[in-house]
Amino acid sequence: MRFNKLKILTIAAFASGLFFSYAQQPKQTNQKVSKVTRQTISTKLPWSERMMQSEMKRFPEAWMLDFFKTPKWSYPNGLVLKGAEQLFKKTGKREYFDYIKGYADELVNADGTIKTYDINKYNLDMLNSGNVLIYLFLATKDEKYLKGAQLLRSQLNDHPRTSEGGFWHKKIYPNQMWLDGLYMAEPFYASYTRLFNDGAEADRAYIDIVNQFDVIQKHFVDPKTGLLYHGWDESKEQQWADKETGLSPNFWGRAMGWYGMAIVDVLDYLPENHPRREKLIGYLKSYSEALLKVQDEKTGLWYQVLDKGGEKGNYLEASASSMFVYTFAKAARKAYLPDSYKAIAKKGYDGIIKNLITVEKDGTVNLNQNCAVAGLGGTPYRSGTYDYYVNEEIRSNDPKGTGPFILASLELEK
Repeated sequence: MRFNKLKILTIAAFASGLFFSYAQQPKQTNQKVSKVTRQTISTKLPWSERMMQSEMKRFPEAWMLDFFKTPKWSYPNGLVLKGAEQLFKKTGKREYFDYIKGYADELVNADGTIKTYDINKYNLDMLNSGNVLIYLFLATKDEKYLKGAQLLRSQLNDHPRTSEGGFWHKKIYPNQMWLDGLYMAEPFYASYTRLFNDGAEADRAYIDIVNQFDVIQKHFVDPKTGLLYHGWDESKEQQWADKETGLSPNFWGRAMGWYGMAIVDVLDYLPENHPRREKLIGYLKSYSEALLKVQDEKTGLWYQVLDKGGEKGNYLEASASSMFVYTFAKAARKAYLPDSYKAIAKKGYDGIIKNLITVEKDGTVNLNQNCAVAGLGGTPYRSGTYDYYVNEEIRSNDPKGTGPFILASLELEK
Protein backbone atom coordinates (compact mmCIF):
# COMPACT_ATOMS: atom_id res chain seq x y z
CA MET A 1 0.00 0.00 0.00
CA ARG A 2 1.33 3.43 -0.90
CA PHE A 3 1.20 6.02 1.82
CA ASN A 4 -0.18 8.61 -0.65
CA LYS A 5 -3.23 6.47 -1.12
CA LEU A 6 -3.56 6.05 2.62
CA LYS A 7 -3.27 9.79 3.13
CA ILE A 8 -6.02 10.46 0.61
CA LEU A 9 -8.26 7.87 2.24
CA THR A 10 -7.63 9.25 5.71
CA ILE A 11 -8.44 12.80 4.55
CA ALA A 12 -11.60 11.52 2.90
CA ALA A 13 -12.59 9.74 6.06
CA PHE A 14 -11.94 12.88 8.06
CA ALA A 15 -14.06 14.95 5.71
CA SER A 16 -16.97 12.53 5.93
CA GLY A 17 -16.94 12.51 9.71
CA LEU A 18 -15.81 8.88 9.82
CA PHE A 19 -12.49 9.89 11.38
CA PHE A 20 -14.08 10.89 14.64
CA SER A 21 -15.82 7.54 14.97
CA TYR A 22 -12.37 5.99 15.19
CA ALA A 23 -10.24 8.48 17.10
CA GLN A 24 -10.23 11.73 18.95
CA GLN A 25 -7.08 13.81 18.73
CA PRO A 26 -5.64 14.41 22.21
CA LYS A 27 -3.67 17.51 23.02
CA GLN A 28 0.12 17.31 23.13
CA THR A 29 0.32 13.79 21.70
CA ASN A 30 4.13 13.84 21.85
CA GLN A 31 4.29 14.30 25.58
CA LYS A 32 5.40 11.40 27.76
CA VAL A 33 2.56 9.10 28.76
CA SER A 34 1.44 10.06 32.23
CA LYS A 35 0.60 7.52 34.92
CA VAL A 36 -2.36 8.03 37.21
CA THR A 37 -2.11 6.94 40.83
CA ARG A 38 -5.63 6.51 42.12
CA GLN A 39 -6.47 6.02 45.78
CA THR A 40 -10.26 6.01 45.61
CA ILE A 41 -12.85 5.72 42.83
CA SER A 42 -15.83 8.03 43.01
CA THR A 43 -19.22 6.37 43.30
CA LYS A 44 -20.69 9.42 41.57
CA LEU A 45 -19.18 8.37 38.25
CA PRO A 46 -21.19 6.22 35.83
CA TRP A 47 -20.54 2.48 35.97
CA SER A 48 -18.51 2.59 32.74
CA GLU A 49 -15.91 4.88 34.30
CA ARG A 50 -16.02 3.19 37.66
CA MET A 51 -15.13 -0.13 36.07
CA MET A 52 -12.52 1.36 33.75
CA GLN A 53 -10.82 3.14 36.62
CA SER A 54 -10.99 -0.05 38.68
CA GLU A 55 -9.23 -1.92 35.88
CA MET A 56 -6.55 0.78 35.70
CA LYS A 57 -6.06 0.51 39.45
CA ARG A 58 -5.80 -3.29 39.34
CA PHE A 59 -3.60 -3.24 36.25
CA PRO A 60 -1.57 0.02 36.19
CA GLU A 61 -0.12 -0.94 32.80
CA ALA A 62 -2.56 -2.11 30.14
CA TRP A 63 -0.33 -5.04 29.22
CA MET A 64 -1.13 -6.47 32.67
CA LEU A 65 -4.79 -6.99 31.76
CA ASP A 66 -5.72 -10.68 31.92
CA PHE A 67 -3.30 -10.98 34.86
CA PHE A 68 -0.20 -11.09 32.64
CA LYS A 69 3.15 -10.93 34.45
CA THR A 70 5.12 -9.80 31.41
CA PRO A 71 4.09 -7.80 28.30
CA LYS A 72 2.26 -9.93 25.76
CA TRP A 73 0.32 -9.16 22.58
CA SER A 74 -3.12 -10.64 23.16
CA TYR A 75 -6.83 -10.10 22.62
CA PRO A 76 -8.25 -9.26 26.10
CA ASN A 77 -6.16 -6.08 26.21
CA GLY A 78 -7.80 -4.74 23.07
CA LEU A 79 -11.22 -5.62 24.44
CA VAL A 80 -10.81 -3.43 27.52
CA LEU A 81 -9.00 -0.71 25.57
CA LYS A 82 -11.98 -0.40 23.23
CA GLY A 83 -13.86 0.79 26.31
CA ALA A 84 -11.03 3.19 27.17
CA GLU A 85 -11.20 4.59 23.64
CA GLN A 86 -14.91 5.29 23.94
CA LEU A 87 -14.47 6.82 27.40
CA PHE A 88 -11.76 9.14 26.13
CA LYS A 89 -14.04 10.23 23.32
CA LYS A 90 -16.89 10.77 25.81
CA THR A 91 -14.99 12.48 28.65
CA GLY A 92 -11.79 13.87 27.14
CA LYS A 93 -9.86 12.54 30.14
CA ARG A 94 -6.27 12.10 29.02
CA GLU A 95 -5.62 9.16 31.35
CA TYR A 96 -7.76 6.90 29.15
CA PHE A 97 -5.83 7.77 26.02
CA ASP A 98 -2.53 7.32 27.83
CA TYR A 99 -3.57 3.88 29.01
CA ILE A 100 -4.26 2.83 25.42
CA LYS A 101 -1.06 4.33 24.06
CA GLY A 102 1.02 2.79 26.84
CA TYR A 103 -0.03 -0.69 25.74
CA ALA A 104 0.91 -0.18 22.12
CA ASP A 105 4.17 1.58 22.92
CA GLU A 106 5.23 -1.31 25.14
CA LEU A 107 4.48 -3.93 22.49
CA VAL A 108 5.03 -2.26 19.09
CA ASN A 109 8.52 -1.46 17.84
CA ALA A 110 9.39 1.55 15.68
CA ASP A 111 9.38 -0.60 12.53
CA GLY A 112 5.88 -1.94 13.28
CA THR A 113 6.96 -5.37 14.45
CA ILE A 114 5.07 -6.58 17.50
CA LYS A 115 6.70 -8.20 20.51
CA THR A 116 5.58 -11.79 21.23
CA TYR A 117 3.53 -11.93 17.99
CA ASP A 118 4.36 -14.72 15.53
CA ILE A 119 2.50 -14.43 12.25
CA ASN A 120 3.32 -18.03 11.37
CA LYS A 121 1.07 -19.30 14.15
CA TYR A 122 -1.94 -17.99 12.19
CA ASN A 123 -3.89 -17.30 15.37
CA LEU A 124 -7.08 -15.23 14.93
CA ASP A 125 -6.91 -14.15 18.57
CA MET A 126 -3.93 -11.95 17.76
CA LEU A 127 -5.93 -9.66 15.46
CA ASN A 128 -8.36 -8.12 17.94
CA SER A 129 -5.84 -5.71 19.46
CA GLY A 130 -5.11 -4.48 15.95
CA ASN A 131 -8.06 -2.15 16.55
CA VAL A 132 -5.86 -0.35 19.09
CA LEU A 133 -3.25 0.29 16.40
CA ILE A 134 -5.77 1.64 13.89
CA TYR A 135 -7.15 3.96 16.56
CA LEU A 136 -3.72 5.24 17.57
CA PHE A 137 -2.59 5.78 14.00
CA LEU A 138 -5.61 7.94 13.29
CA ALA A 139 -5.10 9.84 16.54
CA THR A 140 -1.35 10.43 16.27
CA LYS A 141 -0.33 9.78 12.63
CA ASP A 142 2.61 7.77 13.98
CA GLU A 143 3.43 5.29 11.21
CA LYS A 144 4.60 2.55 13.57
CA TYR A 145 0.96 1.94 14.48
CA LEU A 146 0.01 1.74 10.82
CA LYS A 147 2.85 -0.68 10.12
CA GLY A 148 1.74 -2.84 13.02
CA ALA A 149 -1.83 -2.90 11.72
CA GLN A 150 -0.57 -3.76 8.25
CA LEU A 151 1.43 -6.66 9.67
CA LEU A 152 -1.62 -8.06 11.43
CA ARG A 153 -3.81 -7.60 8.36
CA SER A 154 -1.24 -9.47 6.25
CA GLN A 155 -1.85 -12.57 8.37
CA LEU A 156 -5.23 -12.99 6.70
CA ASN A 157 -3.68 -13.17 3.23
CA ASP A 158 -2.34 -16.66 3.90
CA HIS A 159 -4.43 -17.71 6.90
CA PRO A 160 -5.54 -21.35 6.51
CA ARG A 161 -9.21 -21.83 5.68
CA THR A 162 -11.95 -24.44 5.50
CA SER A 163 -13.14 -25.63 2.08
CA GLU A 164 -15.80 -22.87 2.13
CA GLY A 165 -13.35 -20.11 2.97
CA GLY A 166 -13.84 -19.94 6.74
CA PHE A 167 -10.72 -19.01 8.71
CA TRP A 168 -9.32 -21.74 10.94
CA HIS A 169 -9.30 -20.53 14.53
CA LYS A 170 -5.57 -21.24 14.77
CA LYS A 171 -3.07 -23.19 12.71
CA ILE A 172 -2.73 -25.65 15.61
CA TYR A 173 -6.48 -26.36 15.31
CA PRO A 174 -6.71 -27.58 11.69
CA ASN A 175 -10.05 -27.46 9.90
CA GLN A 176 -11.75 -25.86 12.91
CA MET A 177 -13.83 -22.74 13.27
CA TRP A 178 -14.84 -21.45 16.70
CA LEU A 179 -17.41 -18.73 17.37
CA ASP A 180 -14.71 -16.82 19.27
CA GLY A 181 -12.78 -16.23 16.06
CA LEU A 182 -15.47 -14.10 14.47
CA TYR A 183 -14.96 -11.37 17.06
CA MET A 184 -11.18 -11.73 17.04
CA ALA A 185 -10.83 -11.15 13.31
CA GLU A 186 -13.85 -9.66 11.57
CA PRO A 187 -14.28 -6.23 13.22
CA PHE A 188 -10.56 -5.55 12.70
CA TYR A 189 -10.74 -6.85 9.12
CA ALA A 190 -13.79 -4.68 8.39
CA SER A 191 -12.37 -1.56 10.06
CA TYR A 192 -9.09 -1.91 8.18
CA THR A 193 -10.95 -2.40 4.91
CA ARG A 194 -13.17 0.64 5.43
CA LEU A 195 -10.18 2.89 6.07
CA PHE A 196 -7.40 1.58 3.89
CA ASN A 197 -8.91 -0.27 0.91
CA ASP A 198 -11.17 0.79 -1.93
CA GLY A 199 -12.65 -0.45 -5.18
CA ALA A 200 -12.44 -4.13 -6.06
CA GLU A 201 -10.03 -4.78 -3.20
CA ALA A 202 -12.56 -3.53 -0.65
CA ASP A 203 -15.41 -5.38 -2.36
CA ARG A 204 -13.55 -8.69 -2.12
CA ALA A 205 -12.75 -8.07 1.54
CA TYR A 206 -16.34 -7.27 2.50
CA ILE A 207 -17.60 -10.40 0.73
CA ASP A 208 -14.95 -12.42 2.55
CA ILE A 209 -15.97 -10.94 5.90
CA VAL A 210 -19.66 -11.72 5.45
CA ASN A 211 -18.78 -15.20 4.20
CA GLN A 212 -17.24 -15.97 7.59
CA PHE A 213 -20.68 -15.47 9.14
CA ASP A 214 -22.32 -17.42 6.30
CA VAL A 215 -20.18 -20.47 7.06
CA ILE A 216 -20.98 -20.19 10.76
CA GLN A 217 -24.73 -19.94 10.12
CA LYS A 218 -24.64 -22.92 7.77
CA HIS A 219 -22.89 -25.26 10.20
CA PHE A 220 -23.25 -24.01 13.80
CA VAL A 221 -26.96 -23.29 14.33
CA ASP A 222 -29.00 -25.89 16.21
CA PRO A 223 -32.33 -26.22 14.35
CA LYS A 224 -34.25 -26.96 17.57
CA THR A 225 -33.10 -24.09 19.78
CA GLY A 226 -31.55 -21.61 17.35
CA LEU A 227 -28.47 -21.52 19.59
CA LEU A 228 -24.99 -21.88 18.10
CA TYR A 229 -22.49 -24.53 19.14
CA HIS A 230 -19.02 -23.45 20.27
CA GLY A 231 -16.94 -25.10 17.56
CA TRP A 232 -16.98 -27.08 14.32
CA ASP A 233 -14.39 -29.44 12.89
CA GLU A 234 -14.85 -29.78 9.15
CA SER A 235 -12.73 -32.95 9.14
CA LYS A 236 -14.79 -34.46 12.00
CA GLU A 237 -11.58 -35.94 13.39
CA GLN A 238 -11.49 -34.27 16.82
CA GLN A 239 -12.65 -36.29 19.82
CA TRP A 240 -15.08 -33.49 20.71
CA ALA A 241 -16.58 -33.38 17.20
CA ASP A 242 -19.84 -35.14 16.36
CA LYS A 243 -19.04 -37.74 13.71
CA GLU A 244 -21.93 -36.64 11.51
CA THR A 245 -21.96 -32.85 11.94
CA GLY A 246 -18.44 -32.08 13.19
CA LEU A 247 -19.96 -29.90 15.93
CA SER A 248 -18.88 -29.61 19.56
CA PRO A 249 -21.52 -30.86 22.03
CA ASN A 250 -22.58 -27.72 23.95
CA PHE A 251 -23.69 -24.10 23.77
CA TRP A 252 -21.08 -22.10 25.68
CA GLY A 253 -22.31 -18.67 26.76
CA ARG A 254 -19.22 -16.62 25.99
CA ALA A 255 -18.77 -18.21 22.57
CA MET A 256 -22.20 -16.89 21.59
CA GLY A 257 -21.28 -13.61 23.26
CA TRP A 258 -18.28 -13.20 20.99
CA TYR A 259 -20.44 -13.94 17.97
CA GLY A 260 -23.10 -11.33 18.75
CA MET A 261 -20.52 -8.64 19.42
CA ALA A 262 -18.82 -9.54 16.16
CA ILE A 263 -21.99 -8.91 14.16
CA VAL A 264 -22.89 -5.55 15.70
CA ASP A 265 -19.29 -4.31 15.47
CA VAL A 266 -18.79 -5.42 11.86
CA LEU A 267 -21.97 -3.53 10.94
CA ASP A 268 -20.19 -0.34 12.07
CA TYR A 269 -17.89 -0.68 9.07
CA LEU A 270 -19.84 -2.56 6.40
CA PRO A 271 -21.14 0.07 3.96
CA GLU A 272 -24.78 1.06 4.48
CA ASN A 273 -25.64 0.04 0.92
CA HIS A 274 -23.78 -3.26 0.93
CA PRO A 275 -26.01 -5.98 -0.57
CA ARG A 276 -25.14 -8.46 2.19
CA ARG A 277 -25.77 -6.12 5.10
CA GLU A 278 -29.37 -7.24 5.61
CA LYS A 279 -28.21 -10.85 5.71
CA LEU A 280 -26.02 -10.07 8.73
CA ILE A 281 -28.88 -8.28 10.45
CA GLY A 282 -31.04 -11.33 9.81
CA TYR A 283 -28.46 -13.53 11.50
CA LEU A 284 -28.48 -11.14 14.46
CA LYS A 285 -32.27 -11.36 14.76
CA SER A 286 -32.43 -15.16 14.83
CA TYR A 287 -29.49 -15.26 17.24
CA SER A 288 -31.19 -12.80 19.58
CA GLU A 289 -34.51 -14.62 19.53
CA ALA A 290 -32.76 -17.84 20.57
CA LEU A 291 -30.99 -16.11 23.45
CA LEU A 292 -34.23 -14.69 24.84
CA LYS A 293 -35.51 -18.23 25.35
CA VAL A 294 -32.61 -19.10 27.66
CA GLN A 295 -32.36 -15.81 29.58
CA ASP A 296 -32.89 -16.43 33.29
CA GLU A 297 -36.32 -15.01 34.05
CA LYS A 298 -35.53 -14.03 37.65
CA THR A 299 -32.16 -12.30 37.23
CA GLY A 300 -32.08 -11.43 33.51
CA LEU A 301 -28.70 -13.16 33.23
CA TRP A 302 -27.42 -16.09 31.20
CA TYR A 303 -25.77 -19.34 32.23
CA GLN A 304 -22.29 -20.67 31.46
CA VAL A 305 -23.91 -23.50 29.46
CA LEU A 306 -26.85 -21.68 27.99
CA ASP A 307 -29.55 -24.35 27.76
CA LYS A 308 -28.81 -26.19 31.00
CA GLY A 309 -29.66 -23.58 33.62
CA GLY A 310 -31.06 -25.98 36.19
CA GLU A 311 -28.29 -28.56 36.08
CA LYS A 312 -25.73 -29.18 38.81
CA GLY A 313 -22.66 -26.98 38.61
CA ASN A 314 -24.01 -24.49 36.08
CA TYR A 315 -23.87 -20.83 37.07
CA LEU A 316 -24.89 -17.35 35.94
CA GLU A 317 -21.82 -16.18 34.05
CA ALA A 318 -20.66 -12.56 33.92
CA SER A 319 -18.77 -12.28 30.62
CA ALA A 320 -21.49 -13.81 28.46
CA SER A 321 -24.19 -11.80 30.21
CA SER A 322 -22.23 -8.57 29.65
CA MET A 323 -21.67 -9.44 25.99
CA PHE A 324 -25.35 -10.12 25.39
CA VAL A 325 -26.34 -6.87 27.09
CA TYR A 326 -23.87 -4.94 24.91
CA THR A 327 -25.09 -6.66 21.75
CA PHE A 328 -28.78 -6.09 22.47
CA ALA A 329 -28.35 -2.48 23.63
CA LYS A 330 -26.23 -1.51 20.64
CA ALA A 331 -28.44 -3.37 18.18
CA ALA A 332 -31.55 -1.65 19.56
CA ARG A 333 -29.85 1.77 19.38
CA LYS A 334 -28.83 1.13 15.79
CA ALA A 335 -32.32 -0.23 14.95
CA TYR A 336 -31.00 -3.64 13.89
CA LEU A 337 -33.33 -5.13 16.50
CA PRO A 338 -36.73 -3.86 17.75
CA ASP A 339 -36.61 -1.16 20.41
CA SER A 340 -37.92 -3.71 22.93
CA TYR A 341 -34.42 -5.17 23.10
CA LYS A 342 -33.22 -2.13 25.00
CA ALA A 343 -35.49 -3.11 27.90
CA ILE A 344 -34.23 -6.69 27.63
CA ALA A 345 -30.67 -5.40 27.76
CA LYS A 346 -31.54 -3.22 30.76
CA LYS A 347 -32.97 -6.22 32.60
CA GLY A 348 -29.76 -8.15 32.01
CA TYR A 349 -27.65 -5.17 33.02
CA ASP A 350 -29.58 -4.65 36.24
CA GLY A 351 -29.07 -8.35 36.93
CA ILE A 352 -25.31 -7.95 36.55
CA ILE A 353 -25.26 -4.99 38.95
CA LYS A 354 -27.41 -6.76 41.53
CA ASN A 355 -25.92 -10.25 41.38
CA LEU A 356 -22.37 -10.04 40.01
CA ILE A 357 -20.97 -6.63 41.02
CA THR A 358 -19.33 -5.90 44.37
CA VAL A 359 -17.75 -2.58 45.43
CA GLU A 360 -14.87 -2.24 47.86
CA LYS A 361 -14.52 0.51 50.47
CA ASP A 362 -12.20 2.52 48.22
CA GLY A 363 -14.76 2.40 45.40
CA THR A 364 -13.02 -0.33 43.39
CA VAL A 365 -15.62 -2.26 41.38
CA ASN A 366 -15.40 -6.05 40.95
CA LEU A 367 -17.17 -8.18 38.36
CA ASN A 368 -17.55 -11.70 39.72
CA GLN A 369 -18.32 -15.13 38.25
CA ASN A 370 -16.36 -14.93 35.03
CA CYS A 371 -15.26 -18.11 33.30
CA ALA A 372 -11.49 -17.61 33.03
CA VAL A 373 -11.06 -19.54 29.78
CA ALA A 374 -12.60 -22.33 27.76
CA GLY A 375 -11.63 -23.96 24.50
CA LEU A 376 -11.65 -27.20 22.55
CA GLY A 377 -8.90 -29.78 22.06
CA GLY A 378 -5.32 -28.80 22.78
CA THR A 379 -3.11 -30.04 25.61
CA PRO A 380 -4.42 -30.92 28.14
CA TYR A 381 -7.35 -31.98 26.01
CA ARG A 382 -10.58 -29.99 26.36
CA SER A 383 -13.54 -32.20 25.60
CA GLY A 384 -16.34 -29.64 25.27
CA THR A 385 -18.58 -31.66 27.59
CA TYR A 386 -20.96 -30.06 30.08
CA ASP A 387 -18.70 -31.07 32.95
CA TYR A 388 -15.73 -29.47 31.19
CA TYR A 389 -17.41 -26.06 30.88
CA VAL A 390 -18.77 -25.88 34.42
CA ASN A 391 -15.47 -26.94 35.95
CA GLU A 392 -13.19 -24.44 34.23
CA GLU A 393 -11.73 -21.78 36.55
CA ILE A 394 -14.11 -19.02 37.68
CA ARG A 395 -12.57 -15.70 38.65
CA SER A 396 -13.35 -12.07 39.33
CA ASN A 397 -12.35 -9.19 37.05
CA ASP A 398 -11.46 -11.22 34.02
CA PRO A 399 -11.06 -8.69 31.16
CA LYS A 400 -13.26 -10.83 28.96
CA GLY A 401 -16.02 -9.77 31.34
CA THR A 402 -14.95 -6.29 32.44
CA GLY A 403 -14.35 -5.13 28.87
CA PRO A 404 -17.86 -6.02 27.67
CA PHE A 405 -19.29 -4.66 30.93
CA ILE A 406 -17.70 -1.26 30.19
CA LEU A 407 -19.02 -1.36 26.63
CA ALA A 408 -22.50 -2.41 27.78
CA SER A 409 -22.49 0.37 30.37
CA LEU A 410 -21.56 2.94 27.74
CA GLU A 411 -24.41 1.78 25.52
CA LEU A 412 -26.98 2.05 28.29
CA GLU A 413 -25.60 5.40 29.48
CA LYS A 414 -26.28 7.01 26.10
